[in-house]
Amino acid sequence: MKCCGTDQIEERTREVNRLHKVLEDAGIKLASVATDILGVSGRAMLAALVGGTTDPVVLADFARKRLRTKIPALRQALAGRFRPHHAFMVSQILAHVDYLDEVIAAVSERVATVILPYAEDISRLDTIPGVNRRTAEVLIAELGVDMRVFPSERHLASWVALCPGQNESAGKHKSGKTRQGNRWLRAALTEAALSASRSPNTAFAARYRRLKRHRGHKKAVIAVAHNLAVTVYYLL
Repeated sequence: MKCCGTDQIEERTREVNRLHKVLEDAGIKLASVATDILGVSGRAMLAALVGGTTDPVVLADFARKRLRTKIPALRQALAGRFRPHHAFMVSQILAHVDYLDEVIAAVSERVATVILPYAEDISRLDTIPGVNRRTAEVLIAELGVDMRVFPSERHLASWVALCPGQNESAGKHKSGKTRQGNRWLRAALTEAALSASRSPNTAFAARYRRLKRHRGHKKAVIAVAHNLAVTVYYLL
C-alpha cells in the first residue's frame, strides 16, 4: 500500500528542484545564502522577481529577521540575468507548489484522523533517531502494528529488501546488491537512515561512519536503514 500524500510530497520536491535549476540558469544564487528559498523572505524576493524587479539592492531588502544580517551576500546572490521567460517559469512552479501544499495539508489532516488510533505507536517510532512523524506514519501505513506477521526481525528486513544479498563462489564475494522490496517503505527507511547518519552521538551515525570508510556511502546508508527496520520491529 502507498501512504496517502507520498506522491504529492515527491512531486513537490521535484518542483522545488526545478525552481533551483531555473534560478541557477538565471544566475540567481539565492539558495547559497537563504536556507529555505520558499520561506517568507525567499517567497517575497521571488514574487518581486516575477513582478519585474531585478535590482539586487531592492530584492535583498525583502529579507526578514536573521536573513537581514546577510544583505550584502544577498545583493551579490541576486545579481543575475533574470529574463521574462525565467519569470514565467518561476510563476508556474510557484503556483504548482502552492497547489501541492494545499493538497498535502488536506491529506495530512485526513491522515491525522485515520491514524489517531495508532498515536502511541507513532510517538514510540518518533523517538528513533532519523524518524520523524511523517516517516512514522508511512511505517505504520505500510507495516501495520502487529509484528506477529513476521517470524523475526530478519524476516521484516528481508520483506523490506534491506538485506544485502550474499553471493560467494570459491571464497570470492560477488554481488552484494539488495533486492527490490516495498518501494514506499524502503524509501522512508532510507530517508530516515540518511537523517540518522547525520545525528550526533547516536549508534546509527557511528555505524554509518564506520561502514562508509570501507564500503562507501550507499552501502553504509542501506546498512543503517536495515538497523532502523530492526529497531522498528522491536519497538512495535
